[in-house]
Amino acid sequence: MVDLLIVGGGIMGLWAAVMADRAGLKTVLVERDRIGAGASGGVLGALMPYMPDRWDVKKQFQFDALVTLEQEIAGLEAQTGMSAGYRRSGRLMPLPQPHLRKIALRHEQDALVNWKQVGKQFFWHVQDDPAAKGWPESKAMASGLVFDTLAARVDPRRLLQVLTASLRLSPHVRIEEGQALAVLDPGAGQATFADGRSLAFGACILAAGVETFRHLDGLEQPPVSGSSGTAVKGQAAVLKADLDSALPVIFMDGLYIVSHDNGLVAVGSTSENSFSDPLSNDHLLDDLLHRARAVVPLLAGAPVVECWAGLRPKAIGRDPMTGRHPDYPRLYTLTGGFKISFGLAHRLAASVIAEMAGQQDESLPDSFRCSSHFSLLRAP
Repeated sequence: MVDLLIVGGGIMGLWAAVMADRAGLKTVLVERDRIGAGASGGVLGALMPYMPDRWDVKKQFQFDALVTLEQEIAGLEAQTGMSAGYRRSGRLMPLPQPHLRKIALRHEQDALVNWKQVGKQFFWHVQDDPAAKGWPESKAMASGLVFDTLAARVDPRRLLQVLTASLRLSPHVRIEEGQALAVLDPGAGQATFADGRSLAFGACILAAGVETFRHLDGLEQPPVSGSSGTAVKGQAAVLKADLDSALPVIFMDGLYIVSHDNGLVAVGSTSENSFSDPLSNDHLLDDLLHRARAVVPLLAGAPVVECWAGLRPKAIGRDPMTGRHPDYPRLYTLTGGFKISFGLAHRLAASVIAEMAGQQDESLPDSFRCSSHFSLLRAP
């Protein structure tokens, strides 16, 4: 028997294992394929804050997570001697219309109030000059642009590698890849895998992305007509370009352009609720690349070195689904982060591990709690 079974080898599951290791829990993490085979193995890595206005508990939680992530990653890098490709590069948001500048100027004042911690102040500057010539080009920023100093970027795959390397150093954690969960009995504390092997556990965290919803829906008695969550397809690409890796992330109308290390630039991402093939690339990615090259003509001749597609989990309540299942005291969820998982995963994982120890995370928004999502699922 193990103290904790974690199902899923993506960003959520790995951070859960890190926090479990710190708590001294005997932990087994199982991944049906390989570490990062799902949405966590993407290419974008943009860590974006919410707007600084209309401040609430959800925005505060994300702000604190984005600030503390830098220290968390630095600690893992020091432990493993590896790099996660993290940089607090900031974010540029072009303002093509005059009314958008007026809104941005109000947000500039909001950030002075809300984007601060003890000893730290992050800014939302409205300015007229790009970060570098052509980043972005002038037509995209006819009314200036916003430069915020809170946003950051990370290399998703390298962060997964750093987390995995850290866990392999632990005497408390065992990682098993190629191990698909077949039957979960949270009442009895028993998991059975596709190869017929069974494992007894004291607690289980479902952190398997989209697959988590299937496992949760199968536990509903009586069955419900809806689902605890859904899959949203995303497409992105990586280009090879001789650009400064310190350039801020560009964000404009759902388009992200992220300058990574080693001359790589990631462009993303689509959000598709209807699709025939979850892992294919099509004209929607072509359109995205066309938009990116219009905003940054420096990318016009940059070759595409990788195209990516995958399914991201979106819980029924839209926010991350975190914490104890309302019917099964041994069962916890850690999924549904959709586009914000990489910025929040460490804080959400810490919250779940604390809950297992009987400690309530008062900073966790109510809409993030697993029970909140299930109240929506079961509503008449």
